[in-house]
Amino acid sequence: MNHIAGPTDFARVFPVSRETMTRLEIYAALLQQWQKAINIVASASVGDAWHRHFADSAQLLDLAPSGPLNWIDLGSGGGFPGLVIGCMLAERPHSRLTLIESDAKKSAFLREVVRQTGLAQHVAVDIVTDRIENSANTTRVGNVDVISARALAPLDRLFTWCEPYFSAGTYALLPKGRDVQSEIDAARRGWRFDMDVTASLTSDAGGILKVRALSRI
Repeated sequence: MNHIAGPTDFARVFPVSRETMTRLEIYAALLQQWQKAINIVASASVGDAWHRHFADSAQLLDLAPSGPLNWIDLGSGGGFPGLVIGCMLAERPHSRLTLIESDAKKSAFLREVVRQTGLAQHVAVDIVTDRIENSANTTRVGNVDVISARALAPLDRLFTWCEPYFSAGTYALLPKGRDVQSEIDAARRGWRFDMDVTASLTSDAGGILKVRALSRI
C-alpha cells in the first residue's frame, strides 16, 4: 500500500461510501481537536493519523466475515481499530459494535465521535467504560463474530481476555508488531488455536493474526 496521507488516499484504497468517508473525516477532525487536551493517541502519530490509525484499522474489515457483524473491540483507546470499523459497518445494516475502554476521558471521546458522526443511527453502538476482565461484560455482550484489540497486551494475555467471547464461529483479529513470532510461541504453551497471519498493508513489521477455535490447554 502507498502512504495514506489523507481522506482522498484512504477512499482510493478502501471502497467505502461517501457517507462513510464523511463520518471518518469528522472522526479525524475530532481526534485533532481532542488530542490537544488529552492524549488520545501517541502525539508523534497524530500528523500521520490517516495512515497509522485509520487505514491501519480499516484493513481488518477485509479479514472479517461478510454481512452484519457483532464486533467487540477490547481496550479501544481512541477507537482504533473498533470505531473505524464501526464507521464502515454502517454500510452493513443490523451490525453491532461494543467498545470497551477503562479510561473515562477516552470513553468520552468515543461517545463524542459517535454523536457527531450519527453512527448510532446505523450501527448499535455500546461504549463500556470498564476494565476488560470484568466478567459482567461477557454477559452484557454475549458471543460475538469478531474480537479486535490493537497495541494492548502480549498474545497470551489477550487470549485470556478474548476467550469468554469465543464461540464456534468467532474470530479474533489482532494486529501485532515485529515480535509476533515470540508472542505466538509463548501463547502456544497455554492455548490451542488455529491461526492465519496476514501481512499488514500499513507496516512492514509484524502482521495481523486471524485466530479461531481458541481454547486453553
